[in-house]
Amino acid sequence: MVEVLTWVHDNYPQLKPEFKWNQPMFTDHGTFIIGFSVSKAHISVAPEGYIDEQFSVRIKELGYTHGKKLIRMPFEKPVHYELLQEIIDFNIEDKADCTSFWRK
Repeated sequence: MVEVLTWVHDNYPQLKPEFKWNQPMFTDHGTFIIGFSVSKAHISVAPEGYIDEQFSVRIKELGYTHGKKLIRMPFEKPVHYELLQEIIDFNIEDKADCTSFWRK
């Protein structure tokens, strides 16, 4: 988890690291970009449900499972940072003019 959070921080220094709802997350101009949590078997990546719809095929191709609002990255599989980059880049661009924390 520390490796993933460090990667986001190093590659997106403009994003603000925050801790809300007992989870580390990153925001941009006050709007949610991506959040993370840890379970026994995986890291949960929470990019908002809308992203899940946009990246569902890619997520499955990489061997991850997902729900409506999260992607499960098992500890025994490598983290695909390219996918994280695509999701974060999409969210930053898509929410550039967003004035609320969540999408409406």
